[in-house]
Amino acid sequence: MNRPGPDGASSSMSFSTRITENGYSDSDLTEEDVCNLRIELAKIEEEIQTLKQVLVVREKYAADIKRQLGMNPLSNIKQNLSKGWQDVQTSAPYLSASATLEDISNSNIYMRTRESLTHAGQVTSSALSNMGVTITRRLADMRALPLLPSPPRALGHTMSVPSMRHSSTFKSFEEMVGSVKDKVSVGLTNNGDTSGFERRSSRT
Repeated sequence: MNRPGPDGASSSMSFSTRITENGYSDSDLTEEDVCNLRIELAKIEEEIQTLKQVLVVREKYAADIKRQLGMNPLSNIKQNLSKGWQDVQTSAPYLSASATLEDISNSNIYMRTRESLTHAGQVTSSALSNMGVTITRRLADMRALPLLPSPPRALGHTMSVPSMRHSSTFKSFEEMVGSVKDKVSVGLTNNGDTSGFERRSSRT
C-alpha cells in the first residue's frame, strides 16, 4: 500500500492489510512496516517543528511591519468594527428596516402621536412648575409667621435635702414658721383651748 508523503508525492512504503468479518480494516504490519512508519513519523514531526519555527519568525516579521505602519490591535479592532457596521448598513435587512421606519415617521398617526406627547409633556412641566412656585410661597409665608414662645422649663432639684437644711433660705423659712406657731399657741392659750393645736402639732 502506497502512502502520500508530506509534499503530496506517494511514498514507496507498502504494507499488507486484510478485511475482517465485521467490515473493519485491520492492518497486518510486519516489522519492516513498523520501522518504516516510525522513520516517517520522525520526519513529519521534524517538519512540523520546522514549520512552527518558520511561523513564529513570520509572525514577528508581520508584527514589526504593523508597528512601522502604526497599526496596533486596537486599530485593527476599530477597523473591523467599522467594516462590520458598513456591511450592516449596506445589507438588505437594514435597508428594508430603515425604509419601514422612515415610512412610519412620515405617517399621520405618528405625527399626531408625537404632537400629543409633546403637548402632554408641556402641560406636565407647567403643572410641576406651578406646584413648585406654590410650595415656595407657602414656605415663605410660614417663615414670616412670628415664633410662639416656648413653655417654661420646670426647674429640677439641684440641691439635696441635707444641703437645703443648712442653707440660709431654709433657716429663715424655719424661723418664720416657728414664730407663726408661737403666735398661734399664744392665741389659743389665751382662749383656753390648746387641745386642737396640740393635736395638729402631734399630726405634723
